[in-house]
Amino acid sequence: MSSTTNSTHHTSTIGAIGAPSRRNTELALLVFAVVIPVFAYANVGLAINDQVPAGLLSYGLGLGLMAGVGHLGVRKFAPYADPLLLPLATLLNGLGLVIIYRLDQSKLLQSLPNFAPAAPRQLLYTALGIAMFVAVLIFLKDHRVLQRYTYISMFAALVLLLLPLVPGLGADVFGAKIWIRVPGLGTLQPGEFAKIVLAVFFAGYLMVKRDALALASRRFMGLYLPRGRDLGPILVVWAISILILVFETDLGTSLLFFGMFVIMLYVATERTSWIVFGLLMSAVGAVGVASFEPHIQTRVQAWLNPMREYKLSRQITHDGILHSDQLQQALWAFGSGGTLGTGLGQGHSDLIKFAANSDFVLATFGEELGLAGVMAILLIYGLIVERGVRTALAARDPFGKLLAIGLSGAFALQVFVVAGGVMGLIPLTGMTLPFVAYGGSSVLANWALIGILIRISDTARRPAPTPASNPDAEMTQVVRPS
Repeated sequence: MSSTTNSTHHTSTIGAIGAPSRRNTELALLVFAVVIPVFAYANVGLAINDQVPAGLLSYGLGLGLMAGVGHLGVRKFAPYADPLLLPLATLLNGLGLVIIYRLDQSKLLQSLPNFAPAAPRQLLYTALGIAMFVAVLIFLKDHRVLQRYTYISMFAALVLLLLPLVPGLGADVFGAKIWIRVPGLGTLQPGEFAKIVLAVFFAGYLMVKRDALALASRRFMGLYLPRGRDLGPILVVWAISILILVFETDLGTSLLFFGMFVIMLYVATERTSWIVFGLLMSAVGAVGVASFEPHIQTRVQAWLNPMREYKLSRQITHDGILHSDQLQQALWAFGSGGTLGTGLGQGHSDLIKFAANSDFVLATFGEELGLAGVMAILLIYGLIVERGVRTALAARDPFGKLLAIGLSGAFALQVFVVAGGVMGLIPLTGMTLPFVAYGGSSVLANWALIGILIRISDTARRPAPTPASNPDAEMTQVVRPS
C-alpha cells in the first residue's frame, strides 16, 4: 500500500512541476529540416545555371514559415507530442520540393506537350497540407473521439474507394482508375484519404472483436488456426482488396489496405497465424487477378523483363499494349548514380519523362545522391515509422494503440510498395512516395496522418493530472523510512 502511495505521490509531483515537453528540441531539429533543403535548392541552381536560383530566398522563407506554423500548432495544441515526427516530415517535404524544382529545369521535360512547372503547385499543396495538419490538432482534441465513428468510417472509406468508378467523375490515367476529376484542382486520389479512414474503422472494430479473433480452435504445424467463423473479417477485407484490384486495376492500393488490416489484426490478437493467412491470401489474390487482367499483366511483364519493354517501347507494335521504358530508365538512373551520386542537378533521370517527378521520383535521388542518398531517405522514412510504433507502444488505450500501429503500418507499406516498384523488387503500382513525390492528394493525406500520430503521442506522453491533495498520503510520506 505504501509503495503505491509513494508512486502516486511521485507522479503528482512531476505533474505539478511539468514534464519536459521537448518542443525546443523539435524547434532545433526543424531548423536543420529547413536549412538542408535550402542548401540543396542552391546546389541545384549552381549545378544547372552556374548561379544561385533567384527564388532561393522565397523558397527558404516559405518552407521556414510553414514549418514554423506547424511547430506553433504543436506547441499550442499538442505540447507533449513526439518531437521528431514534424521535423522528419518537413525534411522529406522540403527535399521533395527541391527534386521537383530540379526536374522542372529539364529541357527534355519542358519540351513535352502540356508541360507546366510542378514545383509552385507542390509548394501550394504543402501549404494546404500544413494547414490540414494544424486543423487536425485543433479539432481533434482527443483521438478516442474517432472510436465513435467506427462504422461511419467504414462507409466513408467505401465511398472514397468507389468514387473513381463513378462515370463522369472518375479518371482513367494510364490504365489505373484511381483518380477523380475535381474542377479547379485537376485530379485527386481518394484512396490516399481512404487509408486513414479505414485505419479508424479497423482500430474500432478490432478493439471490440480482438478477444474472439484471438481464440484458436486447433494447432497445425506450430500455428494456432483461427476458428472458421472468425475468418469473416479477413475474408471481407480480402474480397474488397481484390475488387479494388479488378475494377480499378490498382495493385498498390489493394496491397496497402489488406496489408494494413493484417498488421493491425496481428497486433490486436498476437497470433502469427493471421500474418501467414494474410500473406497467402494476398499472394493468391494477386496471382489470380494478374492471370486475366491485362493492365496488371503488363506491369508484371515490365517487372520481369524491363529491357524487353524498353526495346518494345521503341518499336511499332500491334499487340494493343502500351509498352513503357520507364522502369529500365529508372534502373539505369540507379546504376549511374553509384555510391555517392552524380550530384544534384547533374543526372539524366528526366529521361523517365512525365512520371519522373511522381511515380519515379526516387530514381532521381538514386542517380544524383547515389546509394548513400537513397539510404538516407529510406532511413528518414524508417524513423517516422519507428516513432509511430513507439507512439503505439506508449498509448494508454487500446484504440489509440491500434490506430497508431495501423497508420504507421500503412505508411511503411506505401514506402515499401513504391520504392520496391521503382527498384524492380516488385511490380510497379502507381502509388506516390509520401511527402516526396508530386501530387496534392498524397501530401494532404500524409500531413493529416502525421497530425493524428502527433495527437495520439501527445495524449500518451502527457503527464497524469495532479490529484487532489490527500492529507493521509502526505502523512504516509513523512513517516515512511527512507
